[in-house]
Amino acid sequence: MPVVVVESPAKAKTINKYLGPDYTVLASYGHVRDLPPKDGSVDPDNDFAMEWEIAADSKKHVKAIADALAGDPELILATDPDREGEAISWHLQEALTKRKAIKAGTQVSRVTFNAITKAAVAEAMKAPRQVDAPLVEAYLARRALDYLVGFNLSPVLWRKLPGAKSAGRVQSVCLRLIVEREMEIEAFRPVEYWTVKALLETPRGQTFEARLVTLGGKKLDRYDLKNETAADMAVQAIRSRDLRVASVEAKPGTRNPSPPFMTSTLQQEASRKFGMGARATMSAAQRLYEAGLITYMRTDGIDMAPEAVHAARDAIAARFGKEYVPDSPRMYKNKAKNAQEAHECIRPTDMAVDADKARISESDQRKLYDLIWKRTLASQMAAARLERTTVEIASADGEVGLRATGQVILFDGFLAIYEEGRDEPDTDEDGRLPQIAQGDPAKKSQITPEQHFTQPPPRYTEATLVKRMEELGIGRPSTYASIVTTIQDRGYVAKDRGRLVPEDKGRLVTAFLSNYFRRYVDYDFTADLEEDLDKVSAGDGDYKELLRRFWRDFSAAIAETAELRITDVLEKINEVLEPHLFPPKEDGTDPRLCPNCGAGRLSMRTARSGGAFIGCSNYPECRYTRPFGPPGLEDDPSVIGPDGRVLGEDQGDQITLRDGRFGPYVQRGEATEEQPKPPRASLPKGWPAAEMDLEKALLLLNLPRPVGPHPEDGEMIEAGIGRYGPYVKHGKVYANLKEVAEVFEIGMNRAVEVLAQKAASRGGRGGAAAAKPLKELGEHPSGGAIAVMPGRYGPYVKWEKVNATIPKEREPESVTLEEAIAWVDEKAAKKGGKKKAAPKSTSKKAPAKKTASAKKTSAAGKTAKAASKKAAPDEPSD
Repeated sequence: MPVVVVESPAKAKTINKYLGPDYTVLASYGHVRDLPPKDGSVDPDNDFAMEWEIAADSKKHVKAIADALAGDPELILATDPDREGEAISWHLQEALTKRKAIKAGTQVSRVTFNAITKAAVAEAMKAPRQVDAPLVEAYLARRALDYLVGFNLSPVLWRKLPGAKSAGRVQSVCLRLIVEREMEIEAFRPVEYWTVKALLETPRGQTFEARLVTLGGKKLDRYDLKNETAADMAVQAIRSRDLRVASVEAKPGTRNPSPPFMTSTLQQEASRKFGMGARATMSAAQRLYEAGLITYMRTDGIDMAPEAVHAARDAIAARFGKEYVPDSPRMYKNKAKNAQEAHECIRPTDMAVDADKARISESDQRKLYDLIWKRTLASQMAAARLERTTVEIASADGEVGLRATGQVILFDGFLAIYEEGRDEPDTDEDGRLPQIAQGDPAKKSQITPEQHFTQPPPRYTEATLVKRMEELGIGRPSTYASIVTTIQDRGYVAKDRGRLVPEDKGRLVTAFLSNYFRRYVDYDFTADLEEDLDKVSAGDGDYKELLRRFWRDFSAAIAETAELRITDVLEKINEVLEPHLFPPKEDGTDPRLCPNCGAGRLSMRTARSGGAFIGCSNYPECRYTRPFGPPGLEDDPSVIGPDGRVLGEDQGDQITLRDGRFGPYVQRGEATEEQPKPPRASLPKGWPAAEMDLEKALLLLNLPRPVGPHPEDGEMIEAGIGRYGPYVKHGKVYANLKEVAEVFEIGMNRAVEVLAQKAASRGGRGGAAAAKPLKELGEHPSGGAIAVMPGRYGPYVKWEKVNATIPKEREPESVTLEEAIAWVDEKAAKKGGKKKAAPKSTSKKAPAKKTASAKKTSAAGKTAKAASKKAAPDEPSD
């Protein structure tokens, strides 16, 4: 039987169903090879030779494919239809050839399909080809670029900048966008202006609102009424005059639908409408694609296959009527810079299947499918027809003029099913006007002056950031989710009510790179590099020459930083961040003058822990410090300064709240020669640093807490907080507690009961009865019951002797049988488990996708491990 290889078990299961028993369908579980996270994996001195390594987790998958090929020497590579998919196919072919599973007589072909449907798969099998060399070369170039930047620029950051973790080719440019927007906001100075509105009444007693547009016979600009005095004078001018309708003009208008989704617009709309992050959106879309419900979800194309257009028009006519179908199909052309993926838009594979018919149980997937289905149908529907009316009201002498606007929807068209969300609320949306005729008197009911201030540009949301990156040509569809996630995971950016706010650590990195590596965080340079990579993928560029050009200049820039002194770097950053760190004072005094000694100069300093703070230049004579950031942070109880925050004293020891590598903690006393590690306790999850006081600190420092001797053997029972949360302990038996508060409140009876339940679940002391399932799900296709069970480290799914962890974000009560089957099959496959008669390749669940660097375990020691964590590339391994 020919061996077909795809990325994920879920995809394999669906395709195996379509191809039937004449094919063996196996999963590669994503990429099988990557660059080892160590120096020399890309060798610029050897024409950029690249050293590849099969991941430990991937070896068994490669072996399974090799074993299958021993029985049938035909290999069909059916990975995703993009550059990453092409790269996975190339890696598989190379790895299998190296282990001699592909021989001279082995027939190897490549097939692609944009949707996992029976028709699409069957059609793809009729058109096999070879692996696309230009696409692979574009992948190799990207991977080499990301490696060279990560493994050469990140160490410079570690040496020259406190607290910096890594830099990335696209990640750093994205961070710069967020930091510069925040600096715009901080530099913004609001301007006061006023508007005047009047509530007017028609002769028929109906009211409508109009705004002042003419005063003193002159048209008012937006900021002409600068203060309250000017606004009051305008109000008096309106009150002292009779008003009449000068003209009523009604104009027909239309609104056309938005194009169907591509990757970036799907992420934007899911963020606006559901608050879903880019990573969550792509994860849900991946599941919908693998289930055969939507077309491929990594694309920047917005065109639609002709047969899909006709299917959409038929579905519209059936649901809404023929008047909602335009005379000719709508055609969309991509306007995005660097549109390189030759795929369709993201659309349903069957236009007649809405979210109800699709029967999707998982909430995020259902919402996303409904959004895709509605947007796709709307894109082929008739335009909405409107009537926009403008009413001009004036005084007889022409000194005062007001205007009212409104609109009426005459035919809803595509609005019957879908309306695109907005990044910012529209405060000037027109309402509906009553019946108004030219010459009608306009009776003044109420006149209201309103004060306004100009607003700074808004902070980015994930949606608007992706939109901006797309406009600039930075990155590509498959990287957006990874990039936005990476800068948050590394502590460079935080999310505040859906908005992205740069952390001080992110400001430091951006300030350093913008001054010493400006070219490499330049928007145009990054976009031009993307265009060069696109030329490689189109077969119009030499990827080795691209790498040579880049490395020549980049290596020279790295070499120039070797002589940089840390003090010079810090002073430069002080200058760049001065508006943020040392804003002007209202009294005009020097903002960098030390408030403690009155003589020293404040500047950014480095701490031994690797962080940064503001200190006095007269150290050690003056020991003034404050947290890194703008003044005033020292008064914020949620901010812990460089020397910690004193909470009080106990038994002669000072109790302090401090910030460490693993988060905030409390400490008793100071480190001494006799006691180099004073008593410490981390703050448990859910305990904000801002709310810590002496009483709470002492509770933590006094853990573990003795509950009392066990009634059976007299051994002490203790309650404490450990790596896996709150617990009670008796001998070697640990039992988890649900809440941290229980640690300080639990009594003997409850503790004995919890410990007995734990012992029973393990078949140990206290009874041999097994733990009761939290939820019984049903039967596995291979036989045997599947259930959700309580566990020491959280709920899990159990099938026979296979236990599979439930993802943290999932509530155990909401787990479905299909999900549970996928999880236990995946766990069984990883353990080399003895599965029953179920087909090997068709019932495993795809693991969460990881970046390539996260999959590898370095054999080069601690240095390589650190490098792999800090210099992880910003390109995902699909």
